[in-house]
Amino acid sequence: MKIAVPVNRNGEVDGHFGHCEYYSIYTISSNGEIGLPEIIESVDGCGCKSNIASVLAAKGVKVMLAGGIGGGAVNVLNSEGIEVVRGCSGPSSELVKMFAAGKISDSGETCTHHHHHE
Repeated sequence: MKIAVPVNRNGEVDGHFGHCEYYSIYTISSNGEIGLPEIIESVDGCGCKSNIASVLAAKGVKVMLAGGIGGGAVNVLNSEGIEVVRGCSGPSSELVKMFAAGKISDSGETCTHHHHHE
């Protein structure tokens, strides 16, 4: 299984999906081992309007562990077959370990506002 995490410059889950520094893609093997992440650079602009969902899907990603994320981005990711787990925080590598151990669940909350940054 492949899991993507939008990451900030501190190596933690970014609080706003569309403005992360990069995406880390982790592969969890059938025996539960977690490989080193593949890094995908974030494109400028809003994540929900970029092609990141199709890029991640083409790489085999099935789950996105996200902090804050809007409904539009969730819909775009879902349309590419990527399940979104919202409300995540902390270092990306630790988060993936917790997810693999069944200790992370979706908060069900989406961002209701949209920030435009210059």
